[in-house]
Amino acid sequence: MTQTIYEKVGGVEAIAKVVDYFYSELVLKDDTVNHFFKNIDMKKQHKHQTKFISFALGGPNQYSGNSMEKAHQGLNIQPDHFDSIVKHLHDALSHFGVEELDIKVALEKVGSLRDNIIYK
Repeated sequence: MTQTIYEKVGGVEAIAKVVDYFYSELVLKDDTVNHFFKNIDMKKQHKHQTKFISFALGGPNQYSGNSMEKAHQGLNIQPDHFDSIVKHLHDALSHFGVEELDIKVALEKVGSLRDNIIYK
């Protein structure tokens, strides 16, 4: 039986570490995107993002928040903002030793949401 990327990286606990690094070391230090998170409950955001990334890596779909379109409504996220977040996710996954091919699969899932997130 083939392991999912979710299982390969160590499940939800490992993904929670990736998400911690993603926000604390990359996103929140990036002045081009950190303003989107100024008035956000980061504990709640962390929880949502952990569930989302778990799903993107082949884990269970436990995300129960707003649709991507509704969650990003009014933010007017531009393509370069989206691309920065995707790059940070790539770098966070890479930092924790996720193989490049597996990262590519995950980022393709994230990329499929692009039209639901930008310009909203």
